[in-house]
Amino acid sequence: MDNPIINLASDNYSAADSRIIKAIEEVNLGAASAYGYDYYTEQAISEFKKYFGSDVDIYFVFNGTAANVLGLKTITNSYNSIICAESAHINVDECNASENFTGCKLIDVPTLDGKLTVNLIKKHITFGFEHHAQPKVIAITQTTEKGTVYTPEEIQILSDFAHKNNMFLHMDGARLANAAVYLGVSLSDITRNVGVDVLSFGGTKNGMLFGEAVIFFNKALSENFKYIRKQGMQLASKMRFISTQFYKILSDNLWHENALIANKMAKRLEKGLTNFSQIKITQKVESNSVFVSIPAQCIDILQKKYHFYIWDENINEVRLMTSFSTTEKEIDDFLLLIKEILK
Repeated sequence: MDNPIINLASDNYSAADSRIIKAIEEVNLGAASAYGYDYYTEQAISEFKKYFGSDVDIYFVFNGTAANVLGLKTITNSYNSIICAESAHINVDECNASENFTGCKLIDVPTLDGKLTVNLIKKHITFGFEHHAQPKVIAITQTTEKGTVYTPEEIQILSDFAHKNNMFLHMDGARLANAAVYLGVSLSDITRNVGVDVLSFGGTKNGMLFGEAVIFFNKALSENFKYIRKQGMQLASKMRFISTQFYKILSDNLWHENALIANKMAKRLEKGLTNFSQIKITQKVESNSVFVSIPAQCIDILQKKYHFYIWDENINEVRLMTSFSTTEKEIDDFLLLIKEILK
């Protein structure tokens, strides 16, 4: 059994939103067609199309790694390469799944803030030489693994570059909601409207129990995805229990409400930490992540009560992450404990 310590480790650690649990209970009545041929899945897909347009294809899977890997597999061949940030989830935290299932080479590009730029990518673009993997996808994460956010203009530049070079732009949108809230834009403004081709749309980190969506903004790209999803062991038989969560989070605007709370708690934490001269914020706080260098003597004491990850031991950098269930009291008590330690 886990110790009853307070979570600042990950939004994956938080409980599911009770309204999502209720929505699942409400569809747990009687029978419904399997494998997505049910009313609830049709309802969820219709809700997605209100956000992204009627001419998109939406597919549900169990988890984020599958959403990323299967989406990437659909738009690549095994002789291709996928360009991503060195810190990208597909590169660091998915147990080599993308390379294993797609057969593609991941080209991981060092960045200071987790964000790719055309200048960083250019030197990795070489076409027509049969000894080299052929670049096919630029893969970005919104928000990045450093908690930073791509603006619509930055995404548009990357998509224009990709399309000019006969490549695709893939987005891991595990925390897309947090980015949209931070920027004050619609979900479409940082995806479809700026040239994203394939999107992994996250739900688990924003209050859902489980489930992610793969969205194709060009339906021609998704022609064979239903077979790839089945081969990838991600076709849920009782699909309604995934799709009804998405319907709830979209139709009731829970995606925005929950992301807003998480982001506000991160800004509250950032504001409090700036009061300590011994502490340095290491990345811009643009979502629900706070990266900070804390004196070594603080970390062991803090981790007895709060769960968080040490990110870079060389500079005592830790990642503090909030969620929709993080409270002001938890943040304030954390700051108070730091104050006591640093006296």
